[in-house]
Amino acid sequence: MIIQTGMRTDIPAFYAEWFRNRLAAGFVCVRNPFNPRLVARYDLSPDAVDLIGFCTKNPAPMLPYLPLLKPYGQHWFVTITGYGKEIEPNAPAKTIVLRDFQRLAEAVGPNAVGWRYDPIFLSPRYTTEFHFQTFEKFAAALAGYTRDVVISFIDLYQKVKRNFPEVREVDPLQRLAIGKELIRIAAVYGMTVRPCGEGDALAAFGADCGGCMTAATYERVLGKRLNIPKSDRKRIRAECACLLSSDIGAYDSCAHLCRYCYANARIEAVKANRKLHDPDSPLLIGHIQPGDRVYQAKQTKWAGAQLDFALF
Repeated sequence: MIIQTGMRTDIPAFYAEWFRNRLAAGFVCVRNPFNPRLVARYDLSPDAVDLIGFCTKNPAPMLPYLPLLKPYGQHWFVTITGYGKEIEPNAPAKTIVLRDFQRLAEAVGPNAVGWRYDPIFLSPRYTTEFHFQTFEKFAAALAGYTRDVVISFIDLYQKVKRNFPEVREVDPLQRLAIGKELIRIAAVYGMTVRPCGEGDALAAFGADCGGCMTAATYERVLGKRLNIPKSDRKRIRAECACLLSSDIGAYDSCAHLCRYCYANARIEAVKANRKLHDPDSPLLIGHIQPGDRVYQAKQTKWAGAQLDFALF
C-alpha cells in the first residue's frame, strides 16, 4: 500500500520529529476528518508499506531522517513557486529550498523527487512574464535533479475564497498560453510537465496529462509492478487520476499559512491545532480520547513483478 503524508498538511516541514517517532514505533493513527471519533491505525513496517509519498515546501527537517526511510520506497514532491511572503508567509527562502531539493535528489535519486510549480494565478505583480522568468530560473537550478514538474492553476474552493478573496481564476486561453510556454521551458532543462487536474488540453504541446501521483509514478520509483485493488483506486475528484488513499495528515495544521491553501480553513484553527501537537502521540494532532473507535486499517503489499526498465 501507499502511505501519503502531504495532502492535508506539510509533515516534513513541521512534524518531522513526530514522523520519525512513528517510524520507530511502527504504526500511526489517523483521525477521520469527517467522523472524528473514528481513528484508523496503520502499520508502518516495511512489510506492510510499499511506498511513502511526501509533498512539502521544506524538506530540510526530514533530511537527517532519510536513513530511516531506506527500507521503504519513497516519492517526494517539493513545491517551489515565485510568490513572496504576502502569499506564502512562512515558506523558506527559494534559494534555500532549491539547495535542499538538490540535496534530497542526490540522496533518493531524480526519479523519486518531483518539482511542483503550483498553483498558478495572475495579478498585477505575478504576471505571465513573471511566471515565465521565475519558472526558467528554477528549472535551470533543478536541471538533472528531477525529470518531472507539476503545474496547476488556482482552484477557488470555499476555503480559498475566504482566505484569498482577491484572487481570480485564470481563464482557459491564458491557461493554454502559460502551459504551452512552461512546457517549452521545461523541455530545455530535461523535464516533463505534468498538469494536475487540468484535463488533457496541454497534451498537444507535449505535457503528460496522465496524472502526477499515479501508480505508474510509483512503479517507476519502485521498479516493480503494483497490483492495486479496485477499492484502493479512489479519486478525490473526477479530473484527478492520482492514487491518494491513506493520508496520515490532518487538516488545519499547516503553518506555512499560504493564502491559496485548500487544507487550512482558518488561521485560528491552525494555531489551536498546533498547540495540541505532541511528537510522541500516535496522532498528528492531540491524543486518543475516551469514546474514540480505533480500528486496524486493512493493508496489503501491492508490489509484484520486477519491471523491465528498457520500457522507460
